[in-house]
Amino acid sequence: MKPKPTTFIAAAAACLLCSSWALLAHHSAAVEFDDKKPIKVTGTLSKVDWVNPHTIFHMDVTDAAGNKASWGWELPSPNQLTRAGWSRTSMKVGDAISVEGIHARDGSNHGMAMVVTLASTGKRLFAGQAEP
Repeated sequence: MKPKPTTFIAAAAACLLCSSWALLAHHSAAVEFDDKKPIKVTGTLSKVDWVNPHTIFHMDVTDAAGNKASWGWELPSPNQLTRAGWSRTSMKVGDAISVEGIHARDGSNHGMAMVVTLASTGKRLFAGQAEP
């Protein structure tokens, strides 16, 4: 017995619909971050989450006036970082770090990290670049 064309069309539509949700979940870095707003922040690493689709880390920053703030930074995926030479122990909670990256468009304490420099060794960890 031959399947009806409508059965094939319905199955194809269901597959397409299910696979499109993953595409909708990811966003362009340009939506959230402004590449015309480079920023450099120095502080202490407080948390690292090696999760997909982006590795996220947080740092505590004290400005010249003594005000304390928490900054969140986004990196490429753990797989991309591993291929770039990073490991889960490249940065440890408590490390003094400087981060160079681009600021969030909304001006919040959030950014996309491009380079992380470890104060203890001067080692620069390059994050590469997230998808455009």
